[in-house]
Amino acid sequence: MDSFVSRVKGCSPWAVLPPLFSVCVAVGLFVVYFLAIAHGQIVPLTSQYGPNKSALPPYISIAGNSPPASCVFSQIMNLGGFAGLVIAIFRYLQLKNTLYKPWLNKICLIAFSSACFGMTLIGNFQLFNEEEIHNFGTLLTFGLGTLFCWMQSYITLKVNLKKEGFRTSILRFLLSVAITACFILYSTLMSQGLHMHAARGQWALVMFFLIFIGTFCVEFRHSRMVFLVTDDCRDPVNLTFTEMSTDYSGT
Repeated sequence: MDSFVSRVKGCSPWAVLPPLFSVCVAVGLFVVYFLAIAHGQIVPLTSQYGPNKSALPPYISIAGNSPPASCVFSQIMNLGGFAGLVIAIFRYLQLKNTLYKPWLNKICLIAFSSACFGMTLIGNFQLFNEEEIHNFGTLLTFGLGTLFCWMQSYITLKVNLKKEGFRTSILRFLLSVAITACFILYSTLMSQGLHMHAARGQWALVMFFLIFIGTFCVEFRHSRMVFLVTDDCRDPVNLTFTEMSTDYSGT
């Protein structure tokens, strides 16, 4: 028990960020979903019938299209986009001196940062008001987000941080397969007009993606990022990124 407590205390607090991001975004999206149902804007995902004249399919974008759900939706996507950007930067710094192909790390940073920017476009430009901008944000989020997942799965296997890479990469490869399958299924069903099934595929896609981001807690617990602010105007802010010790032999 003492050993377990020591291990927990030895973990970086940054390890909390990825699962916190995933849980908060998921909860926020379901709040939007239930608000939209309560106001008769969409039909439930569990509905056995197609949408009627007064309610629309339960796509995430449609659920967050009109007030009051749209207000919550915008906040969730903005905060999620910012938190996702922090995760992208932290992951980039963590791999900066360990990855034998630095360009892979840079592409991952650009891809996920762009996906996070896409989240803000989705949240602030509602589907029925600014369809083109909204759909562009969707393409950034899902398209580049899927690319990020595959690249990170490969990087996890190659870097093998703390010899945990193999097991973690298996999970991430499986999640990447699920994300890709849901993305293809969602796009295909939507193009065929099967909107109820397409909406379910979209929700599954988002949940798998959030689970994927949450797995970064495995690596984040080994590193820390510290900001040092001084009164010296020549070097006012110093950013230090270090690897935490995982030696518990003394416990």
